[in-house]
Amino acid sequence: MKETLKRILKSLQLYHPLQTAYRSTLRSAHNQLLRLTYAKYKGPGFECNFCGASYTTFVPEYPTPDIKKAIEENHVIAGFGPNVYCPNCLSKNRERLIKCVLQQYASIKEKKILQFSPEPHLHRFLKETAFVTTADITPGFYRHIDPNIQQADATRLPYPDESYDILIANHILEHIPEDTTAMRELFRVLNKKGLAILQVPYSEKIIKTIEEPNIDDPVRQAALFGQKDHVRIYAKEDYIKRLQQAGFNVRILSPETLAPFRIHAIQENESVFLCDKNI
Repeated sequence: MKETLKRILKSLQLYHPLQTAYRSTLRSAHNQLLRLTYAKYKGPGFECNFCGASYTTFVPEYPTPDIKKAIEENHVIAGFGPNVYCPNCLSKNRERLIKCVLQQYASIKEKKILQFSPEPHLHRFLKETAFVTTADITPGFYRHIDPNIQQADATRLPYPDESYDILIANHILEHIPEDTTAMRELFRVLNKKGLAILQVPYSEKIIKTIEEPNIDDPVRQAALFGQKDHVRIYAKEDYIKRLQQAGFNVRILSPETLAPFRIHAIQENESVFLCDKNI
């Protein structure tokens, strides 16, 4: 019944607007509750680099029971833990990390940026000084963030060669069955002197990437990969190798290198994958 209703709403082009309105209402109510709950924690500790609010602790997020085993047994670095969300604006740790990295390692002023599945706070930051194109294979979920988001399949991008200065794919490739094809497409559309930030959930424990590219079973995907629409858990070294085989030069920013950014409540054990063209 649920799937039938979903198909009907999609055929009427109502599914995504209704889902967006529903999620927006829940998010707003949740944000108001958190501001009240966390008011007692206001003060020196962590500072959100989007809204500027400071709290001694941020809002945690831990794996739900259906994904906990996959995340914990494989030691997946995926954004869970303490201090994930800013209590004031709900920015997420992975957004705050990307902003830190861009400010330290790139100049975005008047640059052409391609941002996949745009995150709201990061998107607003980019738009302030850069020319931003957003894209997703299902753009309807993101029109409340960018009404001009384009429909695009990462394995067949509708953009010319070397057309973007910066690419941001923040937790995207783990969703894509043909990930190596997508990596080659990302390489193709990146300028010769451009920079790509390509973050994924990954594990330093597993030796080989765990994946089933053709899987289509949300319950099993959650149990195997830690999210109902993921198709893999990357082994860190394997992920780097795939990026290199696509043509990228990969620079790793280690947790130790990123330590100065911990004041902004980033995930402390996450590395950043900075990619450019090895030309």
